[in-house]
Order: sequence, then C-alpha cells, then structure tokens
Amino acid sequence: MPGQAACARIPSVPAVSAQPALKKEARLFASAEKQTTVTALLLVVITMAVYNPVVSHPFVNYDDDRYVTANPHVRAGLGGDTLRWAITSTDQANWHPLTWISHALDVQLFRLNPAGHHFTSLLIHSGNVALLFLLLVWGTGQIAPSALAALLFALHPINVESVAWVAERKNVLCTFFFLLSLGAYGWYAKTPGWRRYLLVAVCFIAALASKPMAITLPFVLMLVDGWPLRRIRGWSPPAAGSSLEQKSLSFLILEKLPLLLLSVGSAAITIVAQQSGGAMRAATQFSLEVRLANAVHSYALYLWKFVWPAALAPMYPHPGNTLGGASVAVSALALVVVSALVFAARRNGYLAVGWIWFLGTMVPVIGLIQVGDQAMADRYAYIPFLGLFVIFAFGLADALRQVSSESGKRESIKIASVALVLLCALTLVTRTQLSYWQNNETLWRHTLAVTDRNFIAQDNLGGALLLAGKTEEAATHFYAAAQINPLDPMSHGNIGAFLLEQGQLPRAIDELKRVTQLTADRGLLAGAYANLGTAYRESGDLTNARQNYEESLRLNAGQTNAWLGMGILLEQQGDLQPAALDFARVAELQPTPEAFFLLGRALAQMDRKSEARVAFENALKLQPGFAGAQAALDSLGSK
Repeated sequence: MPGQAACARIPSVPAVSAQPALKKEARLFASAEKQTTVTALLLVVITMAVYNPVVSHPFVNYDDDRYVTANPHVRAGLGGDTLRWAITSTDQANWHPLTWISHALDVQLFRLNPAGHHFTSLLIHSGNVALLFLLLVWGTGQIAPSALAALLFALHPINVESVAWVAERKNVLCTFFFLLSLGAYGWYAKTPGWRRYLLVAVCFIAALASKPMAITLPFVLMLVDGWPLRRIRGWSPPAAGSSLEQKSLSFLILEKLPLLLLSVGSAAITIVAQQSGGAMRAATQFSLEVRLANAVHSYALYLWKFVWPAALAPMYPHPGNTLGGASVAVSALALVVVSALVFAARRNGYLAVGWIWFLGTMVPVIGLIQVGDQAMADRYAYIPFLGLFVIFAFGLADALRQVSSESGKRESIKIASVALVLLCALTLVTRTQLSYWQNNETLWRHTLAVTDRNFIAQDNLGGALLLAGKTEEAATHFYAAAQINPLDPMSHGNIGAFLLEQGQLPRAIDELKRVTQLTADRGLLAGAYANLGTAYRESGDLTNARQNYEESLRLNAGQTNAWLGMGILLEQQGDLQPAALDFARVAELQPTPEAFFLLGRALAQMDRKSEARVAFENALKLQPGFAGAQAALDSLGSK
C-alpha cells in the first residue's frame, strides 16, 4: 500500500545518513574537548614557568609580618583556636576568614619557609588562568580567543603584585572563588534550580570571605546574561546551538536579589571593619571633590597601564588636592571617547560587557570611599582587567576573521604574529617586574625611582636597611618620610625606634607618643607602646614601662619586643619565674639568640641548670659566635 510504503521509507533515510553524521559530530566534540583540556594544562605550565622565580623570594616588610610572620594566630597553624579567630576577626581592617585560613594552612604545611607560601599563591593564580580559559570556551565555544585572553591575564605585568606579594593572597583567592561563582552560574543557567543556585551562593560567599572586592558579582552576572549567555529576552537572539532559556530583564534582576543581599551584608561588615581598624579616611582628609578627581584620573591611568605597563609599584601615593584640572579633564575625555566607541560598536557583545566589567568591578576600589593612602594599586586591577583582556582577545579574533575573508591568510599571519610578539614582550616585562620583589631593598628602591613623594616607600626602605644593619642610612629615609608627610605615624614610630637605639630617650619618647596620637592602627600602636615601654624602662620609670608593655600586648598578643621588654623588667625586679615565661614566649613566637640567652639567664638564676643549658645551646645554634651565651654555658659547666 502507498501509505505503508511511505511509512517504510521514512525511517530508512535517517538510518543510513544520520549515523555517520552523528559519529562525525561525536568525533568533533571529543576532539574539541581534548583540545580544550590540553590548552588549559598548557596555560598552567606557561604561567608556572614564567612566575617560577617567585618561589625563591623572601617575605617582604609590607604587611607580610601582619598576615603571616608576626601573626600569632596564623603562626599557630590550622587548629581550632585559629579557625575561631579567623571567622570572627576583623584584623587588617577586613573580614576575610578564608584568607586567614589559607595562610594558617601554609604555616601548617611549610612553617615559615617563604617558598611554600609563594608557591601556593602561584598555584592559585595558575588555577585562575585555567578557570578563565575554560569559562570563556564554555560560554563562547571559541578556543583561540579564550586562550589569548587567559594568556594576557597570566602574563600581564600588572598582576605580578597579586602573585609575588604573600600578603595579597586574598586577591588571587577571591578571584578563584569569583570565577567558580561564574562557572556555577553558567551551570545554573543551563538548568535552573534551587540546588544549582545554592552552589552559586556558596561560591560567592567564599569569594566574599576571601576579599570583599567580590561584592560586584551580582552585577557581573547581569553582564554575563547579556554576553556570552544571551539570556535577556528581546536584547539579542539566542546563541547558535544554545539550550539556555531566555528570560525577561525584570526576572533576571529579581533572580540576583539574594546575591545582592550578600553583597550589601559584606559591604556593611567591611565598612565597620575598616572604620574600627583606622583604614578608612575621613572626608576632612580627602573631600568628595578630591576623591572624584582622583577616581577619574585613576581610571585613565589604569587604562594606560593596560596598554603600557611600565613604572609599576606596590604603592602610588594619593595626590590629594594637587591634581591639575587639565589632567582630570583629559582623563575624563579619554573615558568618554572609549565609552562612545564601545557604544557605537555595541553589536559586538564582548565590547560592551568587557568595558562595563572594567568600569564596574573597579568601583569598590577606585577611591570614592578612600581606604588607605594610595591613589590606586596594581592589585586592584586583577579582576577588572579581565574585561579588557576579553575585549582585546575577541576583538583580535574578529579582525583575523575579517582579514581572512578579505585579504587571505597573509594578513591573518601578520596579526597573529603581532599577538605573539606582544605576549613575548609581556613575559619579559613580567620577569623584570618579578625581579624587583626579590628582596625588600630592591623593591623599595625601585618604588622610589618610579613614584614621587612616596613616604610609605621611604618608611619601608628604611625598615629594610635597618634589618640589614644600615642604621644611619635607614634613619635618613625615616626622616624623609616624616618630611613628606608630617602626619605619617609610621615614620614617627621608626624615628622613635632609631632614637631609642641611639640612647636619646626623651626625644624617642616624644616621637613614640606622637604615634599614639596619629593613628588607630592596632599594629602601629602595639609597636609604639612596646618601644615606649623600653624607653621608660631604660629611663628608670618602671611603672610607665609596665603600663606601656601591657597596652602593647593588649593590642597585639604577638608583639615579641613587648614580651621581651616585660621579661627584662620583671627580671630587674627579681620576678624570675614570670620573666622566664615571657622569654620562653618570645623564643616560641620568634626564636632569636637574644630570646634564648635571656631565657637561659633567668633559668640559671633560678638554679634550673639543665633547662638553662638547653636555652644557651639553642642560642649558640642560632648564632655560633654568641660570646655571652658561650660564656654562660661555660659557667654552668664549671659549676
């Protein structure tokens, strides 16, 4: 029958023709998946190779002590007390428990060997590079431009600070969870459901618990809805072959509200933490007009450093009201021109998304709410520059497609060669930038060479020179810092410490008292009170000495020079048992020859000779030529 014949023929056509087609499609998919995996691994290898020198670098004298080396909670390793402290602490003017936990875990694994701490940061950065690549491939289906964007992220010199500075672990860790949140959101968008949404929220909370800069994530997800996911109904047709369901704009906004509440909560906690920690600057120091001018100027400077990453430094001093109107006007004009060009080419979704990503994710750190003394910072570009990397990579891919259709392969090879030369140049500059972080003195001399009136760099270079035993040269930098900024508490604290070492006790006390009037920073105050205690003790005022030591330890239980000074004071008063306990605590927190020698001396006076012998031997292990310890040990032996 005709109907039967027709029915018989219908399945026979696909049975013959579709099977090879399905096999071919499966082979193509498997090939693309393999290519994606190999490329991701290659990106990790390249990143690790370029940044490899960082594992031989020491800790630096710029917050590494507060985050790791002199932080008693972190130094205790990953235990119950440390976990409880990490969850509740707002030390360093932030709530970032996962950052504290990551540092404590490093101490658990590597103790205070900086190589392990640097390797962890490098490993996380390499993971971020691979994650960015995989997310872009998943969202766009384009391997080559996704790989180029990831390479730019891996190799751009502005990211050296985030990787080479142990105290900036929070930046790479936050970005890791930020990117995981994007991946979880893509998974949720494919098949919406509360369990998948919960995973997005958990990853977002982890990002916020690493660094509050992640608060822009809900707005970033709206950008991703526009491109590459194309989830916004009526804005653009769905991507070819996409299974994502388009939704109304109002629905997508409501969808982000729970995440927005998390952002608001994180912002509130951060403001409280920064106010209590003394990091937030009052409007009287930087008026709204000054902050707006600096924000506009900084946006333009970030763009310039994206194009020409030279004169990079860990600290760019805030210009205050010294910015000229012409500089601000030129900066504003540059931003307006770029924005207009992006709007004109808005049919290319990556242009608008990349540009708004850069502008928007920079808002929390652009200085509208001023935190610290910096005008801008390289580390702040770690997430925002992802938008610019996407613009460059996918714009280059579009240019290649256009010239391939118009001029053949020759022009395509030229453009691809330019990209390769650019990546090689970035690699060389990144290696050079890494070399500045090889020690404190190199880092701060470079900073002074590329910035103007940088009192923080003067302070830190002086500190580096002091550690190297160059006391007189160090003092010149402390005085230079105080001259640049007479209200800088760190320089007055350093000058006070220098005068204390020189025996100029009344002048030292005046400088150290000034620190207590200029700052609410608990770390600076703890150091100043500890030195005040020593100045009073050496002046014979033991009552004031004890009070200042106690205040120092109240502010920072890990302030070793306060424990040491208190032990010496107690020993002078004949309280040998508590003195020995204080010296033992110093030897535990920061094992030095002096700490073990003083411990041994106190124990010997209590006739605990075997314990004193161990202490003196430990002092000699740390400093084989320590004459005082050797003499004390010989004295024990002769008795």
